Amino acid sequence: MSLLIIGCGNMGGAMLAGWLAGGMNPADVTVVDPLRPEVPQGVTLLRELPADGQFGAVLLGIKPQQLAEAAPAIAALIGPQTSVLSVLAGVDLPTLGKAFPAAGAIVRVMPNLAAALGKSPIAVSGTVSPAQASVIDTLLAPLGQVEWIADESLMDLMTALVGSGPAFVYRVIDALAQGAENLGLPRYQADRLALAMVEGAAALAASSLDSPADLARKVSSPGGTTVAGLSALDENAALGALLEEALRRARDRGRELAEAARSAS
Repeated sequence: MSLLIIGCGNMGGAMLAGWLAGGMNPADVTVVDPLRPEVPQGVTLLRELPADGQFGAVLLGIKPQQLAEAAPAIAALIGPQTSVLSVLAGVDLPTLGKAFPAAGAIVRVMPNLAAALGKSPIAVSGTVSPAQASVIDTLLAPLGQVEWIADESLMDLMTALVGSGPAFVYRVIDALAQGAENLGLPRYQADRLALAMVEGAAALAASSLDSPADLARKVSSPGGTTVAGLSALDENAALGALLEEALRRARDRGRELAEAARSAS
C-alpha cells in the first residue's frame, strides 16, 4: 500500500518508525513536511504536497487548526481507494468527511509515541465496511494494539487516555524518583530504579490474568510496608480523583479543538 504522511512531527515520526520496523517498504512511503530535516533511507521527503497522484492511505499529521486551509490541496490526492487516517485531536468525522468527500474510508486514529516500538494502544473510530476495517487493522497492526471505538464522542477521552496518558505516567515516574531523592537516595539511582520498577510492573500487569487492583492487593501484606504506602494514595481517594481530573481536562481541551475545527471548516 502506498502511504502519504502529511505532517511528520513527533507522532507521525513515531508511526513512521513503527511501520518501517514492522516491515513496510520505505519506497512505498512519501512524507510531506516543510520542516523535517530528514527521513529514513528510501522514504521520499517532499516540502510541498505533490501536484498529482493518489495513495492507498493518507495519514493526517498536521496541526488541527491547519486543516481548513490545507484540505482542498490534500483532497485532490484522495480517491475512492484511499483510506484517510487522522490523528488530529478534536477534529471529528463529519468535519473530515466534508473535507475529503471522495475518500473510500475515513477514520480517526489515536496512538501514542510508543508506536515507534510497536507498543502503542491505538484507538480507532469510523464507519467503514468490514473489508475497509480489515485493511486499516492490517496497516495499524505493526504499531500496537488496535481498539475500535464505536461511539466517536469517546475519541476525545481516548485522546486524553491514550495520547496524553503517557505524559501522566512519566510524571508519576518522576514524582516517585523525586520522592526517593527527597528521602535520601541519590537522584541518578532514584531515576534508574523508579523507571525499572515501573517497566517491570507494567510488564507483569500486561501478562497477568489479574487486574491491576488485584495485583496491588496481592503484593500488600496486612500491616506491611506496601499497605502503609497505599494508605497515602488511597486517602480520600486522592490519586483516583487527581488522575480523573487530568483526563477530564485533556478530554475537554479536545472538545474545544473540535469546536474550533468545525468553526474553521
